[in-house]
Order: sequence, then C-alpha cells, then structure tokens
Amino acid sequence: MKRKSIKSVLIAVLLLGFSCDEPETTVTNIVHPDGSVTRKIEMKNNENKFKLSDLQVPFDSTWIIKDTIQIGEKKDTTFIKTAEKLFKNVEEINNSYRANKGANNEISRKALFVKKFQWFNTEYRFSELIDKKMSNGYPIKDFLNRDEEAYFYSPESIKSDKKNGPDSLKFRAFEDTINRKIEMRTTKSIAAEWISEFSRQTEAKAGKDLTKESLKARENEFVKLIKLYDNKFDSLWKEGVILKDFIGEKNAIRFKTEADSALSIVERTVFVSFKEYSVRIVMPGKVIGTNGCIDKTETLLWSVKSDYFLTEPYEMWAESKVTNTWAWIVTGVFILFVIIGLIIRLFRKRKI
Repeated sequence: MKRKSIKSVLIAVLLLGFSCDEPETTVTNIVHPDGSVTRKIEMKNNENKFKLSDLQVPFDSTWIIKDTIQIGEKKDTTFIKTAEKLFKNVEEINNSYRANKGANNEISRKALFVKKFQWFNTEYRFSELIDKKMSNGYPIKDFLNRDEEAYFYSPESIKSDKKNGPDSLKFRAFEDTINRKIEMRTTKSIAAEWISEFSRQTEAKAGKDLTKESLKARENEFVKLIKLYDNKFDSLWKEGVILKDFIGEKNAIRFKTEADSALSIVERTVFVSFKEYSVRIVMPGKVIGTNGCIDKTETLLWSVKSDYFLTEPYEMWAESKVTNTWAWIVTGVFILFVIIGLIIRLFRKRKI
C-alpha cells in the first residue's frame, strides 16, 4: 500500500467524515430518572441504502425498526429509517458500542450516568464520551478563543443559519479564520505525535540531539518544514530531504527506517475513518447545565465530528434536576409539628 506523508494525513484529517452517500443520522437519548435510556436513531438518505456496516451508530434486530418515505415539495424522495430501544442502563449502551461492527467501530465511545439525591432535589448527569485519538496533540483552547471555540463546536445547522443570515460575510470570514487556526492545531499535533514516536524508537541508539526533549524544543521547525514544502511533501519526504533538514543528513540516513515507521504509526493513530452524526439529549426535569446547543425544537444538540476528538476527549454532557415535592411536604409537615409543639410548650409554661 502506498505510504502517506504527514501532509497527506493532515489533508485527510480535515476531510474525515465527509461523504455524500452516508445517511444524515441523529441519535436521541431520552434519559429517565431511574437511569434507563430510550435511544432513538433517525437516518435519512436520498437512496434506500442503510447497510448496517456503513451506519454511524450501532443497532440490531432487538430494536423497533420502522421505514418511511418523505416526498418533498420538488417531488424529491427521502428515505427514513428509525430505530428505537429502551436500555436498562448506560452499561447496556456501552455493550452495544463494544460490539459495534459498523462504520465508526474504531472509535471508543461510552455513555455515563450519575444520579444524586439531595433531599429537596434529585440531580442527574448524562453524557457520551469519545476518547481522543492522539496522545501528544494540542487542545483546541490553545488555538481558539471562547467565541471561536463555541462556533467551532456548533452544529452545522446553526453555522449554516449564521453564514446565510444578515451577517453572512462576517461569519464566513470568521469561519475561515477558525479553519486556519484548526489547520495549525492539526499540523502541530501531528508533528508532536511524530516526534514522540520517533524519539521512542531511536531512544537507545540516538545521541543527545535526538532525545525527545531536544526534538520537542525544535517542534516549530518541523511545523515550518511541513508548511514550507506543502504540496511537494510526499516526494521530498520519500527522498529524505525534509528529514535531512530537520535532523541532519547523517541522522536522516541512519534513522530513515525509524522515521518512516513513526510516520506510519502516526497515520494509523490519526487517519481513522469516521462518519459524522448528531446527538440529542432529553433530560428529566429542568436542565441546569450543559455544553450543548439548543436546536429549533428546544432540544440539546451536538455534532459529532472526527476533528472534535482528534487531540482531546469529546464529551457531550447535560445536567438537570427534579424537585422532590414529597420532600418539601414532609419537611413542611415536620416544621409545622415542631412549631405547634413549641407553641404548646410555651402555653403550658405560661399557665404554670
């Protein structure tokens, strides 16, 4: 198989998840107070193609599955497949993830649920967590400010509304700026990942100039080389030109095998095929905290993209609380009895 260069991997990462053929998929988690979760998957496609191995989220014959057709104003046909199942707890959801053989089976995903009883209220926390792919990458916050980060994680529907709204030029320029910063984040992360793996493989043989610390201190030089050679990176890497510029001709010749091996490992770490989808969460009671967005149906919404968990875990979480009416009643009755008792006691004292 033809080996990809770091630049090729970078381009691939930026394009991961994009496909015209995959169904538009939304997963809705309806969280119940006892920790059970009703999970609904809705898939829309312009063709009646829903091969299980190609789908973003796993389901099987134990789900309630329904197929419908939607005809648009322009007589275009949308095929819709829905699947629904009640899970007794999040561990059952996690078991389904572990058994998944679909399109996103290489990604580690899990659901979490916490319930806290606090007498007057019961608080709930539900989340879905996706593990990061890179061990040495840089977090988003190192490159984006708060406003940019909020926009970066926004669902595509919200981004589209802004880019096509009255301030379209402003938001299109804003998005271009974010994309450039994210590209730099990805480039630096790939460079950091390669340096870590290369130094590990050469640790017992290399001199002080190739220790992890010394290479890490020169990481920006490697990043500049990646950006400088850009479209010629493939051929120049193969010829050893870039490696010679970074670690010197002698080291480049001596450690060419380790350098290529490190690059291959970085590719396998980063270049994981992933098909995008959306997640909705419906919590019991009143939502008191979340990192999600509110969609047009007043439901918490997240997009799930490979770029979100490239260098750090991606957690979609929501917290809510339910008022324990019975606790207020019991407390009120108790206080009332205490007050009545005190009044009776005072009355008896006065009588004596």
